Amino acid sequence: MQAPDDFDPIPGQPAQLQPGVRRLLAPNPSPMTYRGTNTYLVGTRDLAVIDPGPDMDSHLHAILDAVAPGQRISHIIVTHSHLDHSPLARRLSQHCGAPTYGFGDARAGRSKAMQALVDGGLRSGGEGIDTGFRPDITVADAERLAGDDWQLEVIHTPGHLGNHIALGLGDACFTADHVMGWASSLVSPPDGDLTDFMASCARLQQRDWRVFYPGHGAAILDPRVRLDWLIGHRLSREAEILSHLGTAAATPADLARAIYKDTPPALLPAAERNVLAHLVDLLGRAKVRPVAELNETACFELCS
Repeated sequence: MQAPDDFDPIPGQPAQLQPGVRRLLAPNPSPMTYRGTNTYLVGTRDLAVIDPGPDMDSHLHAILDAVAPGQRISHIIVTHSHLDHSPLARRLSQHCGAPTYGFGDARAGRSKAMQALVDGGLRSGGEGIDTGFRPDITVADAERLAGDDWQLEVIHTPGHLGNHIALGLGDACFTADHVMGWASSLVSPPDGDLTDFMASCARLQQRDWRVFYPGHGAAILDPRVRLDWLIGHRLSREAEILSHLGTAAATPADLARAIYKDTPPALLPAAERNVLAHLVDLLGRAKVRPVAELNETACFELCS
């Protein structure tokens, strides 16, 4: 987590970020969502609503109130099906008649490694899955969605969740929970896959972005620097894990307590899931192995 910043907008009040892009903050602050979920409205006549957010009456009314005379909501786009991003899409669609768009349900985009963990009995842990989300229209990587004066490019960015997408708008990118400025993204198996996460970071690095608009927190004005930090942060965590395992075999919980020494107790379960994500990634690269059955409490050791 980064040092506190001055990002503290009033929930429900539209903030103009650039021509044709407004942000609405949902009133759902928490240790996992920071000040709340950012909902974005793109366009000046046909509007795309990106991440309607949690199913809250006040936020539904705020979105509808932000639609000015002569405007209409034409697209409702969900970047991923966590409970703080997708549930309101259903009711918003019922109110305005616009279809919902997304990469698929909560299982879409799941890697083979994560599916193997699910088959072995590992259950979701972290931010909560919207298991009922089904987009009206399924989008694909590199597909383009368009209104009268905007065009959004779908960029499949699995890692935080298998069905996670980012959306490119010229040299701006709506990165949802993949890249944020206030904290590093949670990667919690079997929903999150660190191998995919790092590949998605590398993919975003290939473009010269001007700004990132994240799912939580303030706009990121130095996208390349932030991506470099995020990748370096993950690599440093990997090095710490390998260093500890070089001393003795350990469980994800053991490693989390040793590495995340300043983390509040309430966030330690999320830290354990992040460690597990690293261990599964290292297992895939034959650097570590479980002493016995692979699960969230398994003891891991270095490969000889």
